[in-house]
Amino acid sequence: MATPQQRPNVLVVMSDQQQAGTVDPTGPCRTPHLTELAERGARLTRCYTPSPICSPARASFMTGLLPHQHGMVDVYHAVPTFRADLVDGLPMWSNRLADAGYRVGYFGKWHVERSGEMERFGFTEDGAYFEPEAEYYAYRRSLGLADKPVLSEPTRTVAQPGYRDLLLYGVTEEPVESTLEHFTVSRALSFLESAMEKDEPWAVMVSTKAPHEPYVAPSAYVDRYDPASLPLPDSFEDDLADRPAIYRRQQSVWADVSPDEFRNAMACYYALCSMVDDQVGRLLERIEAAGQLEDTIVVYTTDHGDLMGAHRLLLKGVPGFEEVYRVPMIVSWPAMIPPGQVIDDLTQSHDIAETIAQLTGHGLGGHAVDLLPQLMGESGPPRQTAFAEFHGQRFSYTQRIVWEGRYKYVFNAFDFDELYDLEADPGERVNLVRDPDHADMLRAMVARMWQIAEETGDYTVTGAQDGTYRYLPVGPLG
Repeated sequence: MATPQQRPNVLVVMSDQQQAGTVDPTGPCRTPHLTELAERGARLTRCYTPSPICSPARASFMTGLLPHQHGMVDVYHAVPTFRADLVDGLPMWSNRLADAGYRVGYFGKWHVERSGEMERFGFTEDGAYFEPEAEYYAYRRSLGLADKPVLSEPTRTVAQPGYRDLLLYGVTEEPVESTLEHFTVSRALSFLESAMEKDEPWAVMVSTKAPHEPYVAPSAYVDRYDPASLPLPDSFEDDLADRPAIYRRQQSVWADVSPDEFRNAMACYYALCSMVDDQVGRLLERIEAAGQLEDTIVVYTTDHGDLMGAHRLLLKGVPGFEEVYRVPMIVSWPAMIPPGQVIDDLTQSHDIAETIAQLTGHGLGGHAVDLLPQLMGESGPPRQTAFAEFHGQRFSYTQRIVWEGRYKYVFNAFDFDELYDLEADPGERVNLVRDPDHADMLRAMVARMWQIAEETGDYTVTGAQDGTYRYLPVGPLG
């Protein structure tokens, strides 16, 4: 654990809805600044979000708690307060840093809770937004642009009876300087300019909206990708026959989107990831120019992923597949973390909350664990199990997910469950939940789910003792 005297600076960059594979240097997505950042520190390849949607995942990232513990079990704007509200008085890692004398700033998408009262969470300066604000649109007009970008080809809109048309992807000829990401990072750079002049540690979190849909990207980035050369996921032809029916209903939304249009969507999505990567480069370049990169902890991650064609699905939500739950996680601190590490052990994105808070000597507790000893090579992996939960988005779908070793179990209260051997079947095309050869493994994974629920106070499920709920292979009493 770092001592309070060390007090490194902290830069956290969180994108929105970014698949873990986009930061794999062997993959088709080009993120050179993130590759360089990982070479300075560690890339954690099996990092899982505790929730597949925005507000629950972000609140966990800030508090180190699971969604059922902090109360944000749905996206704040999707449901009334009683269905998703942050428990009052919970400390965040930003509070710990502020209390320890850090100058703490936040810039970009918030969506952690409803109030937006950033000073409550230790942020002395912020450019946080729920949705893009007047300042951004005024900035666009100062560039001679309209509030919304004009689209050029290729573009794709999904039309369905009784729904608003859904813009899926598109290209704009506008420069990168016009984007919300460039605007957000410019505001964060202004904070850094001021903070780095002071003889005090600083911390800043930058949260981008990209690559969240609609996948609309500047042509300068889209042109880096040839859609025809982009491979579709191995699971693209999966008919989901032995998976919950709601998965197939969601698959039907994209039934008229052709394989080539899926590739176009990928090109635009990867373009947005590359654009965010360039914004990370701007931040790192400024910190390095100030001579402070050596003693700055840099964290790059996202709230959750995107299916992006896996199982012929897009976006995120109830399908509990790896493309949504496994997220990018890169951590660098040249002064303390050995470079060039690729860590394949189980970790979770909300572990960063405890890791940062422990820099002050005062952790947060909860479900998160401090990753720093492992990153510094002082101990082995702190986790044997990863855990996630989904309470639905607008519509309720109770799910709990457990990863342990090569296996993954998905409890679907609304349909039959799922069990995958991720080593033998990384594309999750074979559901083993009804395979008698895996009955013992299934019972062990269910028991582990009950154990975590008990340890973390998830009484909504642990209290399910009536006959209505007794359809799991083993109950909460073991």
